[in-house]
Amino acid sequence: MPHSWTRGESRRQYEVGASGLLVYSDDMNRADFKELALTRLDDAKILINKKRYSAAYYVAGYVIECALKACLAKKARRHEFPPKPEEVRKSYYTHDLQDLAKASGLLVELEKGRPSLATYWTTVKDWTGASRYDPRAGKRAKDILRAIEDPTDGVLQCIKRYW
Repeated sequence: MPHSWTRGESRRQYEVGASGLLVYSDDMNRADFKELALTRLDDAKILINKKRYSAAYYVAGYVIECALKACLAKKARRHEFPPKPEEVRKSYYTHDLQDLAKASGLLVELEKGRPSLATYWTTVKDWTGASRYDPRAGKRAKDILRAIEDPTDGVLQCIKRYW
């Protein structure tokens, strides 16, 4: 029989599954993803100011990932029939910003919206979680932050209209 518990203040649930392996799930909701996106934006700005450019670039990508996941959480309706499990895994449980934008229904707007938004999306879309291993990622930190937080056509401003 699985046993689950909450550890400390975290919402992370640990469970011993039938295989005897320890597994966990984060009970994240739309509000959590929104808050986390804004927190990661603050983190990226602090890292830029400290001249920690590679780390800033890495963290900045999570701003958009969390924002897009907030949109996906909004799309999840309690009484709708859910997508196939393999579609959920591929489109929702990913760090690929293109896949998340497509699943959230925002990809067309991001790619074909106002020209400056599309340009900003081009700057942001190729971010990956693996960027933490790329020493050249730091050179793009200021560009990605500008693309994310431009008050008029920034990628985050666009996503916020739907989250």
